[in-house]
Amino acid sequence: MVSIHKTPDVTEKLKILSKDSQYDLACACGTNEADRRHRSQDGKWIYPVSLPNGGQTILFKTLLSNHCTNNCKYCPLRVNQDAQRCTLNVEETVKTFLSYYESREVFGLFLSSGVIGTPDNTMARINAVARALRQRRFRGYMHLKVIPGASDAAITETVSLASAVSINIETAGEENFKRLCTSKKYMDDIIRPLKLISQLTAKGTVYSGVKQTTQFIVGASQETDQEIVKYSGALYKNLGLSRVYFNAYQRGLGATDLPGENSVKTSADIITREHRLYQSDWLVRKYGFKADEIPFGNDGNLSLEIDPKEMWAKQHPEFFPVNVNLADKYRLLRVPGLGEITIKQIFMRRKCGQRLRSLNDIGKIGKLLKKAEKYITF
Repeated sequence: MVSIHKTPDVTEKLKILSKDSQYDLACACGTNEADRRHRSQDGKWIYPVSLPNGGQTILFKTLLSNHCTNNCKYCPLRVNQDAQRCTLNVEETVKTFLSYYESREVFGLFLSSGVIGTPDNTMARINAVARALRQRRFRGYMHLKVIPGASDAAITETVSLASAVSINIETAGEENFKRLCTSKKYMDDIIRPLKLISQLTAKGTVYSGVKQTTQFIVGASQETDQEIVKYSGALYKNLGLSRVYFNAYQRGLGATDLPGENSVKTSADIITREHRLYQSDWLVRKYGFKADEIPFGNDGNLSLEIDPKEMWAKQHPEFFPVNVNLADKYRLLRVPGLGEITIKQIFMRRKCGQRLRSLNDIGKIGKLLKKAEKYITF
């Protein structure tokens, strides 16, 4: 019997490539319901997402190709895997995106790709799409992926065209990385581009408005939470990244010898671990914690039962109680159950001359606010 393989049209390609783009989360995170990654019902390649600066928008998100020459053990699209492969050409990508943009169904583009031949060949295609859109007077948001191993020239061109760029750090440190991939070199292919993008987008440079993000694959290797938080803190402090994202490894997608495939952790534990890392990241980025203040267990991991802010409070009884009527923002942000919105309300009431006398004066008492009760005084 002769089998006939029909060449997929653009819509069929998008169905395949947008589905495969789910493994790259560097434009979405998971700290709360409004901030989680979603797909629209009418178009799988249309995503309401959170941006690196915290804003919300709707992006057209796809891979340019799911062909890949790399052997990353955690990735279902790695070389020699049995996957339905296809590639969008430049004009297909540009026309399709602009049709959605001009009808106001999307407001920006997130474009990534598997490695088509070589890193620079892939970057040339990604940059060609971005350049064509800019030449057609699209001035909106574009998040472009940098392919590991790309040359300095290719990366510089990407930065010149993008609103945001990212290259996935994947894991914490070279030893952990070796367990994930042997076709890429951690220092040359990952860390070098991270540093170059940081230099190109540094304050005072021509591309200072371009945001840089990255992503850890959590649980695929043998890294600890402490290692991830340490690396994340260094990325914020030394390289000025806008956001760090965490993607819980999905067991069953990778090679059988991958550490994550043989972990004793349940799938629920791995998702909770991702959530705890986002909570820790929030403490560092928003609440004034330093990376070395985040509390870890003897195994170097965050508690799955208690969030890191409450764990810190339990370990530092000398810091409490905090006087709600007198404390500054820094002290109030350390109180479990008090977030930025609640603290803003406290300061508004204090500014109006109100003296807070109980939890009822702070806001509606729910499970979260109730948690603060034993750490505050009036």
